[in-house]
Amino acid sequence: MTKFKGFSQQGLTFLQEVRIHNSKEWFDENRHIYDEQILTPFRCLVDDLSQSMLMIDEEFEIRPAIGKTLSRIHRDTRFSHDKSRYRSRMWLTFKRHSKDWKESPAYFFEIAPDFYRYGLGYYNAGKQTMDLLRLLMRTEPKEFLAVAKCCKSPFELDGESYKRPLVKEQDAKIANWYNRKSFAVMTTSQEMEKLFSENLLTELEQGFKQLAPLYHYLMRVEVMKRNPDE
Repeated sequence: MTKFKGFSQQGLTFLQEVRIHNSKEWFDENRHIYDEQILTPFRCLVDDLSQSMLMIDEEFEIRPAIGKTLSRIHRDTRFSHDKSRYRSRMWLTFKRHSKDWKESPAYFFEIAPDFYRYGLGYYNAGKQTMDLLRLLMRTEPKEFLAVAKCCKSPFELDGESYKRPLVKEQDAKIANWYNRKSFAVMTTSQEMEKLFSENLLTELEQGFKQLAPLYHYLMRVEVMKRNPDE
């Protein structure tokens, strides 16, 4: 039996009001809504997804806790021009434990007051990561394109590209990936009523499974990073 029964309009309204109020006093007064309508369903969703995600990678972190699979609603404003205390969105991730998590491939699901999205990719891949991925694309173009086929509807490739092609006269299908500074494959929806049903669990399970070939390909890059001489 699944624990996840869907999110609620009250939860989305809470995230909308965070944008407006964003004060400690307001948050403390409304913390029960955050706990009951945001945090609890997210924890249930992680619990229900965990077994299918472990089938993709048995080393995934699956603990339904803040800082493990769940994002913090409190923002770290020490080095930011934006001094807002709280985020108006929440997300979960499935990834291996890593000190450089921003450069590691991760599955994600995120909600905001007016959209939700999910997919697979990097938060901010560095030069070494992308250079190794490009090396695989150059040396194994057919293998890469076979993997890239999993990134079909409902997913789209997203991420900033270099203004000038890195390789001239390259296969357009490869170039679309090759010229990215970092990337994620994701789908975004404003059909918010889908969040209110336990069917969201099935949608995420199917979507994450669809992208598994790409995840395993990206993990080859992680192996290359750890073993540069092999």
